[in-house]
Amino acid sequence: MAFNVVVRFWTDKIPIAAVITFVIVAYALLNMFAVRYYGESEFWLALGKVILAVGLMAFTFITMVGGNPLHDVYGFRNWDPSKVPGAPFAEYIKTGSLGRFLGFLACFIQASFTIAGPDYVSMAAGEAEVPRRSLPSAFYGVFWRLTVFFVVGTLCIGIVVPYSDPDLLTAISNARPGAGASPYVIAMEHLHIRVLPHIVNALILTAVFSAGNSYVYCASRTLLGLALEGKAPRFLTRCTANGVPVYCVAVTLAIALLSFLQVSNNSAVVLQWFVNLVTASQLLNYAIISFTYIRFYNALKAQGIPRESLPHRSFLQPFCGYYAFTGTLTMAVVGGYTVFLPGFWDIPTFFFSYTMIGVVPLLFLCWKLVYKTQWRKVEDLDFFNTERAEVDRYEESSKSTA
Repeated sequence: MAFNVVVRFWTDKIPIAAVITFVIVAYALLNMFAVRYYGESEFWLALGKVILAVGLMAFTFITMVGGNPLHDVYGFRNWDPSKVPGAPFAEYIKTGSLGRFLGFLACFIQASFTIAGPDYVSMAAGEAEVPRRSLPSAFYGVFWRLTVFFVVGTLCIGIVVPYSDPDLLTAISNARPGAGASPYVIAMEHLHIRVLPHIVNALILTAVFSAGNSYVYCASRTLLGLALEGKAPRFLTRCTANGVPVYCVAVTLAIALLSFLQVSNNSAVVLQWFVNLVTASQLLNYAIISFTYIRFYNALKAQGIPRESLPHRSFLQPFCGYYAFTGTLTMAVVGGYTVFLPGFWDIPTFFFSYTMIGVVPLLFLCWKLVYKTQWRKVEDLDFFNTERAEVDRYEESSKSTA
């Protein structure tokens, strides 16, 4: 859906159905081959994202110090309350301190969509040749890259254009397609820079395609993991000679057919529906991951297993585990809070924001009741006689053949 929105920045003459079909077919081809082809495609697509992020940071710095056709040295002018009323904390829905807090919360909720990313690295562990040697550095690299790009990128957005800019508000309210609603593009237009918006839109297009490609890969591998554990139909475990879970990929792409909803609804509206749904799912996913880690940490401690024996250790634990669990669960609950305010009730927004919050615990309880599985104590968790033994043997064989 986002791909179609970005394409419409240039033209709206291409049928929506044709764009969606092209994207789904492209994802099918990339994900039906061995993981190395997926990795190669992601390398080049990710390169576009890096160029875009670094380029926009450079654009911000150069133009804010006067390097623009108007020679306007605007610096941090958009943060000055005397020049931009309400800056840097704008009011939202309410006025005063409550309105400023709700404005911050609105940004926080929208930003929570970007939480996905680091978990994708772990998805590749099952198909990496030597995961214990290659993945630790990958985890650290992803953490620092995302931190720099998101934090600095957010800072830059607040610099280039004020939140109250009429062109920005009009672009958002009219669902201006592609990069047209981007603060960077609006800033470029204000500064009379004509070519860069098209370059930005092209790079956004590669970033959107890359994001969808990653989702297909991760969703299909997650479904495979569920099938291997008996939590999904057994036929989904079938893989090609290259180890690709062909039926899992097919099911994932079948779900992607929901994107054809755009044919009869406004693209931006449908996109926002799915942003709400995916955001809630991702936040719950991270809450469950955090809770699992807390149990893992406590089990190691209870059984006297030193963390130094692990191939990868994160810092500030278990504080980060509790912080992530509390934060993600809280954000999942408040993500669609506006529908409960007077005059803001919207049925699609409610269902897309809160469906997963009801579905996830229901699935958990049904599984417990149907299969009568036990809730094991941390002292009884097994670390050595299950899948770890198989991974140990694989790592040893990899060392001997290296």
